[in-house]
Amino acid sequence: MDITDHQRLLIIDFGSQVTQLIARRLRELNVYCEIHPFQNVTDAFLTDFAPRAVILSGGPDSVTRDGSPRAPDAVFTLGVPVLGICYGQQTMMQQLGGMVVGGEGTKEFGRAFVTESAPLDLLEGWFLTDREQVWMSHGDHVSQIAPGFTVYATSPNAPFAVIADQARHFYGVQFHPEVHHTPNGAKLYENFVRIAGFTGDWTMDAYREQAIAAIRAQVGDKRVICALSGGVDSSVTAILLHEAIGEQLTCVFVDHGLLRQGEAEQVVTMFRDHYNLNLIHADEKDLFLGRLEGVSDPETKRKIIGGLFIDVFQKYANDIEGAEFLAQGTLYPDVIESVSFSGGPSVTIKSHHNVGGLPEKMGLKLVEPLRELFKDEVRVLGAELGLPPSFIGRHPFPGPGLAIRCPGEITREKLEILRRADAVFIDQIRRHGLYDDIWQAFVAILPVRTVGVMGDGRTYDFACALRAVTSVDGMTADYYPFTHEFLGETATRIINEVQGINRVTYDITSKPPGTIEWE
Repeated sequence: MDITDHQRLLIIDFGSQVTQLIARRLRELNVYCEIHPFQNVTDAFLTDFAPRAVILSGGPDSVTRDGSPRAPDAVFTLGVPVLGICYGQQTMMQQLGGMVVGGEGTKEFGRAFVTESAPLDLLEGWFLTDREQVWMSHGDHVSQIAPGFTVYATSPNAPFAVIADQARHFYGVQFHPEVHHTPNGAKLYENFVRIAGFTGDWTMDAYREQAIAAIRAQVGDKRVICALSGGVDSSVTAILLHEAIGEQLTCVFVDHGLLRQGEAEQVVTMFRDHYNLNLIHADEKDLFLGRLEGVSDPETKRKIIGGLFIDVFQKYANDIEGAEFLAQGTLYPDVIESVSFSGGPSVTIKSHHNVGGLPEKMGLKLVEPLRELFKDEVRVLGAELGLPPSFIGRHPFPGPGLAIRCPGEITREKLEILRRADAVFIDQIRRHGLYDDIWQAFVAILPVRTVGVMGDGRTYDFACALRAVTSVDGMTADYYPFTHEFLGETATRIINEVQGINRVTYDITSKPPGTIEWE
């Protein structure tokens, strides 16, 4: 089954920061959807895409401004259900004969409560009490609804919180049902796709078969190389390709000496021994650590590591005779980010993704079997492919590895201390059953030594910082609220078990203002 064979929903993006959350909500309902900027959605595009339903996203602009974004008029003549969210509702009203106003008294940001005015199919089962919590974020509001529309729910500051033209299946909501602060928002999307007649044909089992067929059609009898880091994206890409083309695939695992304790052995054992992949273990620790010697600036570290990775990967790839394709674990958010909301489409995936500029430099064609998937969908596909839970559920790990968890100069001694401390911290998190509650956790070794007392003797060793955060997508994060008992127990274990550390701290900085990593 090709993508075009799936029932498809189109999300027209007006620049909202949470448009991706709409898509994730729909994918969770086994509905295939794509996000496209409003200026790319032409009449020809709509004919070709043939959506079963359309959602108009929120956005930062004001429909009262001359030249502000609009939905293509053809959207309203397709004969399919349309849902307008916040700005999407406002442009729907403006275009269909209603009115939107701005100015004082129209702004509403934060939690609000919506009360039902009349029964509506979109709201079926949504009101769990006499009022439902929602998240408002708008500077304008609808002052007059378009002909054919009726009000079905209100809030104190939004008299047209939910409106609909039931005859045409046009719906508008002033709030954002996709965000966490609209607790029952998923029910609205469930109702909308039911109204549109979606049967939920987007499953990972179906996608797996479709992706394998597409890989075979693209690659033919040619060889493919894949940069394997051991992370979720590259691991799922490698296993999917191996299932599709077997011996035609060669993976290159670059070991730069900046991995966690036992990580290189774990990756090599699983992929070479368990899955029997053609795997090149490029042991280049001495090269990377040698070039990093004496370097303390974090950006210089990143540039050295990135440049060396490309050089090393190319060196090994050049020895793979007949390779014409490079496999990358590009995900759908990467594809979305490569399309400028204000400047139109771009074909360039962001430069830091995977192996950067290698396709152009090496003259290889790209194979990107995950480019229609979100991260959570990749994990589901990984489970379909038989990857162990320990790999599927791994916390994110940065490309520069431990280099950016070792502020200041990197030495082999500090890296070894850091590996052991990190292993203790992660073991503690797993022992207490907290691993899956945390987005990312690690130890940073600090560029200071502190005085301590151990066994009635003076020590002068390194201090370390524990870092653990909760997040949805890594864009914002908050520190994980460990108990004092957990922190005390962990500090005691690290100091007792890791020679070279005599002081442990816990980083409680959120993002923003801080970043998740220390460098």
